[in-house]
Amino acid sequence: MQLYESLGEFKLDVLKEIGNIGAGNAATALSRLLNRPVDMQVPKVRVLPFECIADEVGGPEQVVIAIYFRVEGQVPGHLFFIFEQEPAKRLLSYLVNMNDNKDLDFCDMEISALSEIGNILAGSYLSSLADFTKLAMSPTVPQLAIDMAGAVLNYGLIQYGEMGDSALLIDTKFLEGCEEIQGTFFLIPDPDSFSKIFTALGVPIE
Repeated sequence: MQLYESLGEFKLDVLKEIGNIGAGNAATALSRLLNRPVDMQVPKVRVLPFECIADEVGGPEQVVIAIYFRVEGQVPGHLFFIFEQEPAKRLLSYLVNMNDNKDLDFCDMEISALSEIGNILAGSYLSSLADFTKLAMSPTVPQLAIDMAGAVLNYGLIQYGEMGDSALLIDTKFLEGCEEIQGTFFLIPDPDSFSKIFTALGVPIE
């Protein structure tokens, strides 16, 4: 049976708490990066089958900005941070003062800035998970792609080998003033990584 079908309510609550902690830490990092207050709505946290991931960001043909990391350490896996194009532009306007650039094309400086934003958010997210679970984990150098969601998700996973059958979805809305910036984390652990997380937290696997 696939993991997302066999998890009990208590284990799901544990994963939701992990997602909340990680997203909250990422919001703090974003606030420091922008040098302005950033609030975070309580994220939507779910475990879902891998084949449903693209549907959560508008479908396989939806063009997105995806920042991909391979997670290394004791609980290896894959981490994607995905923006739609308009929220990404809004975030860049705060960071590099590009309010007049209304089109959805991205120059080299904007792509570099988005990669750095993703790197900071992923690093803070994984750091909080590592502190919570007492397990070592760290991101690789980020890879950024602007393409259809189905294509970028498959590329990251095919390039780095075996994947789990489930993803931990953390759908996060950051709020800067009255503006909303929505980003989605997908943590896709390698097949044995979920059980390692539960073991580290003292949660019975069976």
